[in-house]
Amino acid sequence: MKIIKIWNDEASDRQLGEICRDLESGHTMILPTDTLYAIACDALNPKAIEKICRLKGINPDKTNLSIICADISMAAEYARFDNYAFRLLRDNTPGPFTFLFKSASTLPKAFKGRKVVGVRIPDNKLCRDIASRLGHPILSTSIEYSDSDYAVNPGLIAEAYHEKVDFFIEGDDGDMQPSTIVDCTGNEPVIVRDGKGILE
Repeated sequence: MKIIKIWNDEASDRQLGEICRDLESGHTMILPTDTLYAIACDALNPKAIEKICRLKGINPDKTNLSIICADISMAAEYARFDNYAFRLLRDNTPGPFTFLFKSASTLPKAFKGRKVVGVRIPDNKLCRDIASRLGHPILSTSIEYSDSDYAVNPGLIAEAYHEKVDFFIEGDDGDMQPSTIVDCTGNEPVIVRDGKGILE
């Protein structure tokens, strides 16, 4: 497993180029976010998505998959939301939230038939920079861990996943709190999981 070290949630231009080339080749990675470290890949690469679903034991037909977007404009290409939801995103992102929206038809094969997609615009510059450089979202799901040290310590996370993903972006210590999940598919938003984010 290749390790790419970054500081202050910011990759150099050369590192961003390398990361995006690897993602476009179908590679999987672990990266820091504004909550837990996450396993991620190019959200438009079905084979890479299948790898992550196998790794996590996820059935994509029964689990809401989440995408990390660079900004609201990118999110609007893959999820359908009204003016109220737009204001909710504007007031709470970048931030530690996963917003559940009705999915748009532009989502890749792995999402086909899925009526809902989770949208993340994290308060983490690296995540947003990668999506921006790619020109489309990355798919993400939180790492699994046996104890708290393996959730926050980058060295231990790398040790646990060294044969499971293609590369690891090592940043600062991770967080133990997951994102707050907000279901925006009904008439008004409903918090379905309390997490790090507090809605404004």
